[in-house]
Amino acid sequence: MGSILSNFLDMIKGTSISNYFNTMFAYPIKAVFSIIDIAIVCFLIYKGYKIVKNTRAMQLIKGILVLVVLNFLSSKNVFDLYFLHSILDYFMQYGIILIAVVFQPELRKALEQVGNANIRKWFEFEAEESITCIPEVAKAAKAMSATKTGMLVVFEKETSLGEIARTGVAIDSEVSAELLINIFVKDTPLHDGAVIIKNNRVQAASCILPLTDKESLDRVFGTRHRAAIGVSEVTDSVVAIVSEETGAISLAVGGKIYRDLTAEQLEIELNKRLSKPKPRARRTRISNKVNK
Repeated sequence: MGSILSNFLDMIKGTSISNYFNTMFAYPIKAVFSIIDIAIVCFLIYKGYKIVKNTRAMQLIKGILVLVVLNFLSSKNVFDLYFLHSILDYFMQYGIILIAVVFQPELRKALEQVGNANIRKWFEFEAEESITCIPEVAKAAKAMSATKTGMLVVFEKETSLGEIARTGVAIDSEVSAELLINIFVKDTPLHDGAVIIKNNRVQAASCILPLTDKESLDRVFGTRHRAAIGVSEVTDSVVAIVSEETGAISLAVGGKIYRDLTAEQLEIELNKRLSKPKPRARRTRISNKVNK
């Protein structure tokens, strides 16, 4: 890590950059491969950002960037803060091992998300389909909220939920409010667990979800809500929840939960987070404002 920082400092001073571009322009073929090289790096950075966005890994990356900036500012070439730079430089040399040990769960989850993602979708910037079953899910949520029937519906996005679906019972049926209500009626064989929706179809029911390990989570949340938050932490899925105790409707996404929604608000938020414009359609800004 120390060598990486040294190379970075050289680039800041312009030596590496000037040599790189001098070589690139001296040999046209080298220039073509250099452009491809830069394009691949930019693409991987973009995809990496999409994976860690709205996750705890993003906080880790921000912390590392702060330390890198402080290390640069405390160096001889800038403010020459000897003691601070010595500590930070030592951390930069051995910090990668510390990070791997301390943040092993987060790193493992990030690698699992990359491994479970559909490779073909890495090269797609727009989705051609929208989720047409959202009104049926909102209708079911409204009915179950009125009767205080618990509901847990997970929408698969880019990260595959195949392993989670295999913990339940395969269904492969069209989504309807009546089907969801019948699945989650208390004391029925499939009511305990989550429903997985993939490609506008109910893929499986009674699925077991990973629970969140957040210690700061409000004690008011039971197993159903903790499972919803847990699966949204390790995948990019969106989860609709109805509380069995209060009938409250909630939405979990990116490890966060938004509470006390109406069925109409749930439908709006699901459309925002699941439906994407077709190619050449005008892109609209997604609002994160949800009643909590």
